[in-house]
Amino acid sequence: MNNSSSNSSRSILLYFAIIAIAILIIYSVSNRMNTPKSYSYSEFIEALNDGEVMGVEISPNSETPTGVVTVTLANGAVHKLYVSDVSVIEQEMKVKFPKYTESDVSRESWLLSYGIPILLSVVVVVVLLSMFNSQASAGSGKMMNFGKSRAKMFMSGDTKIKFENVAGLAEEKEDLEEIVDFLKSPKKYIEVGARIPKGVLLVGPPGTGKTLLAKAIAGEAEVPFFSISGSDFVEMFVGVGASRVRDLFQEAKKNSPCIVFIDEIDAVARRRGTGLGGGHDEREQTLNQLLVEMDGFGVNEGIIVMAATNRVDILDPAIMRPGRFDRKVGVGAPDVKGREEILAVHAKNKPLGDDVDLEQIARTTAGFTGADLENLLNEAAIYAAKEDRKYVVQNDIKRAFVKVGIGAEKRSKVISDKEKKITAYHEAGHAVLFHVLPEVGPVYSISIIPTGLGAAGYTMPLPEKDEMFMTKGRMMNDIVVDLGGRVAEEMFFDDITTGASHDLKVATKEARKMVTKYGMSDTVGIVSYDDDDDEVFIGRDLAHARSHSEETAGTIDAEVKRIMSECHEKARKLISEHKEALIRIAEELLKREKLSRDEFEKLFDGEVLVGSENA
Repeated sequence: MNNSSSNSSRSILLYFAIIAIAILIIYSVSNRMNTPKSYSYSEFIEALNDGEVMGVEISPNSETPTGVVTVTLANGAVHKLYVSDVSVIEQEMKVKFPKYTESDVSRESWLLSYGIPILLSVVVVVVLLSMFNSQASAGSGKMMNFGKSRAKMFMSGDTKIKFENVAGLAEEKEDLEEIVDFLKSPKKYIEVGARIPKGVLLVGPPGTGKTLLAKAIAGEAEVPFFSISGSDFVEMFVGVGASRVRDLFQEAKKNSPCIVFIDEIDAVARRRGTGLGGGHDEREQTLNQLLVEMDGFGVNEGIIVMAATNRVDILDPAIMRPGRFDRKVGVGAPDVKGREEILAVHAKNKPLGDDVDLEQIARTTAGFTGADLENLLNEAAIYAAKEDRKYVVQNDIKRAFVKVGIGAEKRSKVISDKEKKITAYHEAGHAVLFHVLPEVGPVYSISIIPTGLGAAGYTMPLPEKDEMFMTKGRMMNDIVVDLGGRVAEEMFFDDITTGASHDLKVATKEARKMVTKYGMSDTVGIVSYDDDDDEVFIGRDLAHARSHSEETAGTIDAEVKRIMSECHEKARKLISEHKEALIRIAEELLKREKLSRDEFEKLFDGEVLVGSENA
């Protein structure tokens, strides 16, 4: 509003200036047009002797002997002659042109001669000065607003999202409903001496619904809701972030009771005194001001601060203590029931076919977050629209599941027959181990179609249940499965390719975690040597010392190598036992390029698929 009003006032002043300048130009031009051309005394006498003069009017000045002689010629032309002594002209006219007339000299008013030009000049100067002043004040206003908070304020009714729109987070909503209830009915809490938490920190991996929960609170609380990102505080100029924090809480005090939500707070609340920067930088000043505002000498009654982060491990300890963020709400990936509820919410506006089973989709999407599930149904709807269908079928969701999990298939990519055969045996090696080893399967889909993520093919397992933690046996089996493709290449081609490099990387990382993080090695012992969280670039000390000696590092490396060798030998033994099944699966893959779970299990059991050459 302020910007639009200032712009309109400047436009009006500009119009006034243009009009005043135009009047000045018109006035000066008209004066010049109305002023007769100068006429000399010799020309007047010559015309008088030639008889061309039809009339003479003498206008003397009353104060001085000067005057003006107006001469009218026979051709209608009128000339003015300025004389220094009127009496001389009068004597001469009595002789040569006795019918001359006399009149008082016409005087232009002072207002017309001097007043209008002066007035218009003053108007032009005033308008220009006003324009310059308004621009200067606008510039200074922008500079003054540099330290103002950038938080967006939502009043009651501005946010349409309610708790009913948040699915799969029952316990999390219960924790936050207490905050909403306190804001609506603070008296019943105060009467029993309860203090509402000053701050609530939402912690969890990306895509689990932390920001969505904050939006739901804004819709339920019916109080002002200030929303800002952590990165909005930090600028290149020192002191701006702290100023914005002060301004944010000042606005919040004026509108209390209210909620202040800071999204991605790790951008501003990272651990102090660490990393490569100095201790007196802009981010730390901003954090210091935030700490003071949340629980300092000032009183912020009725202000509840909410924040969301997926990097709680790098936050400063001072902001995590009770009195600042009293309550920490973990927002994790949903279980199978929560996934079904989330799918139902996202499927409301999507027409589904009769064969779509949301319960089955929920079971097959273990580990998916709310954002992943929304993306899954969106990709399925895109497939339906591309085929000019008005509804989504189960096959659309299956295709979307592969696209989201592995990447879009690139059927147009040309690969040689040799590479195709190697890929088929490689993926068959993974699939056989998925099937025979416990807790790692079953197989959902096998393909030798290249994907957009650079893979020549893929074998996708299907977790049948949610697991909160991993066992040593399960992790060992995962490593065995990862090495299955490499072992198949060794056994059937007497050579190895670079295609198994990613499998080796994943398997080695898993083995190292077993040794250093989970204490699953008898040789190294039940000691945690994991220091992955102590990276300097994520908020740790630059001069961080390693937590173990060089001798221990050598022992860890040897133990990781032992685990990899043991799993490699186990993979070789299992594939040798099921060699014939692997060959059947690989050869069928070369014909069909893709196998479903049912087709794979039939081939593994020795059945012949319908439509194959051997049928």
